[in-house]
This record gives sequence, structure tokens and C-alpha cells, in this order.
Amino acid sequence: MLDTDTAAPFSTLIRSATEQQHAEAEHSTFMRDLLTGELGVEAFYRYTSQLWFVYEALEKHSAALASDSVAGPFVQPGLARLAALEADLAYLGGANWRDELTPLPSTAAYAARIEECATEWSAGYVVHHYTRYLGDLSGGQVIRGTAEKLWNLPKKGDGVRFYVFDDISNPAAFKREYRENLDGLPIEGADVERVLDEARLAFTMNTDVFRELGAEFSARN
Repeated sequence: MLDTDTAAPFSTLIRSATEQQHAEAEHSTFMRDLLTGELGVEAFYRYTSQLWFVYEALEKHSAALASDSVAGPFVQPGLARLAALEADLAYLGGANWRDELTPLPSTAAYAARIEECATEWSAGYVVHHYTRYLGDLSGGQVIRGTAEKLWNLPKKGDGVRFYVFDDISNPAAFKREYRENLDGLPIEGADVERVLDEARLAFTMNTDVFRELGAEFSARN
């Protein structure tokens, strides 16, 4: 357990507390095989389809949470990804992509947990928001560039629009401000460790999705 009796900013605490889970997610076999070209564009399409369920859960409550004293500062229109995801899925999967949209059990559990936090515990929602959107602005750009090269997708265009944040002109400044908002979260005492536990869970649930995708595509080969 992380020692939270410290004056360290919360953004530092959350980064330290999730270091192991973050590494496990980044180095999953599925992502390694996807980004080294061992898997084809079909696997990228399937992965993108799983993201739809996660972001639908994150964004369906945005309007309600925009005025929340805890989650409100993090809910910003420029981050919204669902419309971009749907454009990517239409490009990658064709006109009938919605008919093929099915969540893996791990994805369904992940989305359900986000929904639970969104409606019952806004500080928990914030850490799911953090693990997804700041990851998209950072490591997600590596995924975009690799996908463009591997499958000849239009640069910052159809197929990878999910990773393109047109309304955020300075990602570095945006991430800095986001971390400042994390540092200002109105939580203390035992709630700090509870929120850190939720952040660990968020990364673990993401890894579970990767693991299940890896098993699905291993079974096909």
C-alpha cells in the first residue's frame, strides 16, 4: 500500500500508485503484437470497437457531471471521443459496424464500473477519466502513428480520428492544467487511498480487455 501521509501532489501520488498496473497495460501481449504488425487491421478494428463501450460509459454522463464540484473541472468538450470513435468504426468496419458491435466480458465489466462511479462516486469517475484521456493524449499518439504506417490509414484521418484532438491546440499545456486539477481534488484521509485503489483498478480493467483480446486473436491463428 502506498504511504499517503505525504505532502506530494495528488497527481504524483496517482502516478506512483499505478506504476505497476500502467506498465502491465503498456506491455500487454496483445498491444505488443498489434503494434509490431503481428496482428492485422482486423485486430485494430476489434480493439477500437471495445473502446466504444468504454467511452460511451464515460461520456453519457458528461452533461450531468459538468456541474459536479469534483468531476466538473475535468469534463471538457474538447476531450469527447465518441463521435470520432464512431467515424473510425464506420471506416474500418463499413456501414454495418453497429451490427458487429459486441463487448467482451472484460469490456462490459469495465464500462459498468465507469457507469457506477459516474452515478454514485464522482471522485472514482475522475480517475477513470484520467487513465483514459491522458493516456489518449500521450501514449495514444504512438498507437495512431503506428496504425497509420502499418495499415496505410490516412494521417490523422479516418481510422485514427479517435487519437486526434483538434480542439486541444497545446497538449502539453492541457495535460499540465489537468494535473493541476488533480492536485486540487477535494479529497483527504481514507478517501485518498480509496481513489488510488480505483485508479489501480482502472488500469487493471484495461489490461483485462487486452488479455481477452489477445486470447481471442490467438484462438483465431
